[in-house]
Amino acid sequence: MTLAIGVIGTGAIGQDHIRRLSQTLSGAKVVAVHDINPLQAEAAVKQYQLAASVHDNGQALIRDPAVEAVLVTSWGPSHEEFVLDAIAAGKPVFCEKPLAVSAAGCMHIVQAERAHGKRLVQVGFMRPYDAGYRALKQVLQEGRIGAPLMLHCAHRNPSVGEGYTTPMAITDTLIHELDVLRWLLDEDYVSAQVVFPRKSSHALPQLADPQIVLLETRSGVRIDVEIFVNCQYGYDIQCQIVGETGIASLPEPSSVPLRSAASYSTAILTDWKQRFIAAYDVELQAFIDGVQAGSLTGPSAWDGYAAAVAADACVLAQQNGAVVEISMPPRPDFY
Repeated sequence: MTLAIGVIGTGAIGQDHIRRLSQTLSGAKVVAVHDINPLQAEAAVKQYQLAASVHDNGQALIRDPAVEAVLVTSWGPSHEEFVLDAIAAGKPVFCEKPLAVSAAGCMHIVQAERAHGKRLVQVGFMRPYDAGYRALKQVLQEGRIGAPLMLHCAHRNPSVGEGYTTPMAITDTLIHELDVLRWLLDEDYVSAQVVFPRKSSHALPQLADPQIVLLETRSGVRIDVEIFVNCQYGYDIQCQIVGETGIASLPEPSSVPLRSAASYSTAILTDWKQRFIAAYDVELQAFIDGVQAGSLTGPSAWDGYAAAVAADACVLAQQNGAVVEISMPPRPDFY
């Protein structure tokens, strides 16, 4: 069976997913597209030689009888509306982050999905599909370093655009750690604090960079995450887990060691797409397979809600400099 997918949003990420669906993944095809810029949608159909209709609006695409599942990669503030419409239509929906721009919006989606009675939503958090993070989680599950006590993490980008602001360090950057670290430890956060070291001379006036986010989980695991989005030297993701009997670190991306010009070196990636390209393939294939099997297994609407709650607390902690409590209700049995 080939799953007929409608894509809402044909920007850079939307086109990446269209390319994957058309050229790399199995079991699915793109049959409809929509973008706020209709010329961009038409260009995507032509570029990838799709036998797909171009819809004037996202709601029409969702209602299209030819569309069996929906992929939402449009502007973030539009996600909540499109996901709710897909649930109302009873169609599975893969939504790139954010699921909604607020925790309250995410909860609206959780409530709608539970009222429907079946999981229909997968959120585009790709890191749990990364081979390195999966290997790290296996080490924890096998008890090879004992109970985790501390995590030291870093999320570094070479640079960011002029529109990037201090809160975006949480909502656009840390959001990935908020999801994957919760997945690694299998527990929620109870507090957050943000501290600001000396500002980098490469940071624009409106941006405090770097930042350090301090998190605590329900069992007392302490986490520090360095966010440094103007580090200049490359795209660098680090995660080290300190356990009772050992330390486990996220593997570095594969790179050919060079002995040349009187030096020994390995290349550092500069683009997040290069670092997690394989994970994007795996997560979208998992969505296709889950829809066809009648059971989604990827990051859920509840996971999207949990990340949003933690992000809201971190943004508040940026503003007041205090330790902010994070209150998460128990996970419903539905998830």
